[in-house]
Amino acid sequence: MSLDLSVNYGGLFLHSPIVVGACPMTMDDQTRLSLESAGAGAIVLPSIFEEQVSNWIDDERDDRCFFREQRRRMFVDSIDAKTYLALVNRSSNQLMIPVIASINGGASECCVEYASELQEAGAAGIEINLQPGHDREFFGSGEIEDSLVEAMEAFSQSISVPLFVKFDRGGVSLPHLARRCCSGVSGMVLHGRSPDVDICLDNLGLCTQWNLSPPQTSNQLIEPIMRLHLQCPAMSIAASGGISTCEGVAKVLLAGADVAMLTSELYRSGPDIVRTMIDGLIVFLQRHHLESMQDLQRNRPVMFDDVETRTSYVSALSHKLPANHQGFANLETSDRETGYQQCDRWGHLLSESGQTVGQSTQSFESPENLK
Repeated sequence: MSLDLSVNYGGLFLHSPIVVGACPMTMDDQTRLSLESAGAGAIVLPSIFEEQVSNWIDDERDDRCFFREQRRRMFVDSIDAKTYLALVNRSSNQLMIPVIASINGGASECCVEYASELQEAGAAGIEINLQPGHDREFFGSGEIEDSLVEAMEAFSQSISVPLFVKFDRGGVSLPHLARRCCSGVSGMVLHGRSPDVDICLDNLGLCTQWNLSPPQTSNQLIEPIMRLHLQCPAMSIAASGGISTCEGVAKVLLAGADVAMLTSELYRSGPDIVRTMIDGLIVFLQRHHLESMQDLQRNRPVMFDDVETRTSYVSALSHKLPANHQGFANLETSDRETGYQQCDRWGHLLSESGQTVGQSTQSFESPENLK
């Protein structure tokens, strides 16, 4: 049986639903060819930062983005904006699959202008990783949403290729935001990640660390994707974050995503993981007698209603746990085999006698405990 893995991602025709997310790995010419050969449907180039773009803009206009002295004090360890345009042009000419350029920053005039430059360089689409800034904590969710909509409108009016926007997990209602910007934005990427803020115990100062997404954590994407797809079916969705198995790919596609983005797993397993994911997806489709991605989309599960959501929540906190559950790691083997497989309504482990695990078998009010 010949399977059709092609999908429509925000107006881009892709021959597979596996997209390589923005990462420095895609700067290498040979790596891009290997990813295309492995079956990637599209490639997102590493992000160009707003600070780099502003440094490239003509000095007569640069004060519109940043003060000159502030820019001089900034250090960004990456290629400059002019070299990035050459990378986009070279990649789009080198590959048969769509190449998506990426901008990380806000909707300053220099970034909006640069987006049109990326289109002219050959980008099949533009991905914007919007960073509203630390002052967002002083605004309500409605004000944050208004600023995001304004930013997306500015970008969409400057380009004619598909515009994709990457969001983090907090701040606004993404389904509501999707309905507001559906006419100008071709797709949303759920979710973007920010570096982890840490404290250095040597100098007692703050530092930031960028780590790979933990593997097999894509289940956290399922509910947000389902809610966004339910509220705004016209919005194309890319699932991003913790996708490391074929099962994870199938789940996010069933949840409502059009494509699954791989980034961290590429660093762990190399470009060949793309072929592994596609082969696993083919096996899944064959097992369920599905002939295309359109068949898979027609068989997507329906989101819980309010009653079902509550029932599922209560059930999850009170179900029996398997004897090999990690919560039993410190129990004796006999205890794991004979009990401690029940939770109370608060999620505490219970023995067969109904006693909370870790609680004394004698009541604190008993005479024996008062002696």
